[in-house]
Amino acid sequence: MKLSGSQIILKVFKEKGIDTLFGYPGGAVIPFFDALYDELDYFKVFRPAHEQNGVHAADGYARSTGKLGVMVATSGPGATNTITGIANAYMDSIPLLVITGQVANNLIGKDSFQEVDTTGLTLSVTKHNYLVRKVENLEDIIREAIDVALEGRPGPVLVDIPKDVFIKECEFKGTKTSYEKKLEAPEEENIKNAVELINNSKKPVIYAGGGVRISKNDDLLLQLAEKTDIPVCNSFMGLGTIPRDHKLSLGFVGMHGSLETNIAVSNCDLLIAIGARFSDRVIGHPDKFAPNAKIIHIDIDSTEVDKNTYESIPLIGEMKPILKLLIENSEKMDRSEWLKEIMSKQLKSNIEGQFVPENILKRINEVYKQNSIVVTDVGQHQMWTGQYWKFNKSKEFITSGGLGTMGFGFGAAIGAQIGNPNKKTIFVTGDGSFRMSCEELVTISKYKLPIKIVMLNNNTLGMVRQWQRMFSDARYSETDNYDDVNYQKLADAYGIKGYKAENLEDLDNILEETKNLNEAILIECKISQECSVYPIVPPGRPIDELLLNG
Repeated sequence: MKLSGSQIILKVFKEKGIDTLFGYPGGAVIPFFDALYDELDYFKVFRPAHEQNGVHAADGYARSTGKLGVMVATSGPGATNTITGIANAYMDSIPLLVITGQVANNLIGKDSFQEVDTTGLTLSVTKHNYLVRKVENLEDIIREAIDVALEGRPGPVLVDIPKDVFIKECEFKGTKTSYEKKLEAPEEENIKNAVELINNSKKPVIYAGGGVRISKNDDLLLQLAEKTDIPVCNSFMGLGTIPRDHKLSLGFVGMHGSLETNIAVSNCDLLIAIGARFSDRVIGHPDKFAPNAKIIHIDIDSTEVDKNTYESIPLIGEMKPILKLLIENSEKMDRSEWLKEIMSKQLKSNIEGQFVPENILKRINEVYKQNSIVVTDVGQHQMWTGQYWKFNKSKEFITSGGLGTMGFGFGAAIGAQIGNPNKKTIFVTGDGSFRMSCEELVTISKYKLPIKIVMLNNNTLGMVRQWQRMFSDARYSETDNYDDVNYQKLADAYGIKGYKAENLEDLDNILEETKNLNEAILIECKISQECSVYPIVPPGRPIDELLLNG
């Protein structure tokens, strides 16, 4: 059976169970969208306002469903617009397939209209990428690209396809070859040593990262923590892998981690890292991070071991069998005194009645605590959400971790809502991030996506301003956003209800009015520019040297 290149791609997608696509048409991919026109009884296609947000949408879809996210863009500027989204997914290990159009084979290398070296540009931010010069190779490459994106440590894969390859025909083989990287089991001696450390430690801490969410091992993490009675801290990407209201949950650790959590990690004698990569925002000064602790590092990627720390016991491989071995062989323990010592460091806040992020987010959390997904942009609002929202499951929280991409949240919220139509998607943003991607209001209006947008508006690039105040002598250079946008009118232009809260009574009334609405809304919360994220560990300092106020 002869098929065009475009038809071959769609045929492989069907074979792999892929039915949701994000895409933006353009000259080089017209043949693909033409073939797609005949398959809309099977495929659901969503067009963003901008290709970057389309990649973020595919990213949010992947994070919230565990499936592959797919984005299709045209050549030239269409392809270059995807790069930030690809880099964001690469840093957070998110499985994406990005298909970009390319100029026809006979035009490659001639500085043709809308020609760029897409594989060259994306080489450092993809797990793998391909330029397909022959239609006969397309079927195997698409099938392999999907497998590569999903297997092992997931990541984005890009396939660049010249326009003539979309059009040319060849025989569809239907040979379901699969790409699978075999992983060796951890050495028995390392497992034995790890179990011995767990059983003998007096002050252990589990450090759980995004790898727990990716590998869907929340339950095993909880079993290990409860059997051994070890408190659990998270990387920012790992929030939700243990219910935040669980007695063993300490929240996240690092630059904006709580006092008790950072002190616990600094004073522990054993740190069990599970699917976490010891980023600079977590460890602070690398030579003074958990200085008295032995480290057990469980990960699927051996390159992460001892990259930022030293002399770990590596347990490399699939997380599920490793955790099962540790659970089976570890002794049931009572470490309540250690937990009591940790929690004695907990600070009490005195903010009753104040219109500040903690109270705002806790009230919204109370309304949307069931069956919800929270997506954030990047900045102060992101950190406040991580500090105050009570996440119960790992797929309840979607944020840009490694790259810290302002503007990420709107696209990601769209993808999360599309992938989870029966859940409530709450998109927490700041005025700076929102301005970067507010064109996607048209997308949620067009597809009638009932996303709840919560904007913490302090009329500034809040995190940058906070750093300027703390570390640059309050020289506020290009950070303030003047109050020159009526966000309620902006929302109304897209047929979306907009609200503004300036105190807790306003917010309570808005939440009461909107809590049962099955439609998109925007709630702008006006907060002071002086609201800051605390605690904060100054750059390069040990994580137990926190500043608790300005």
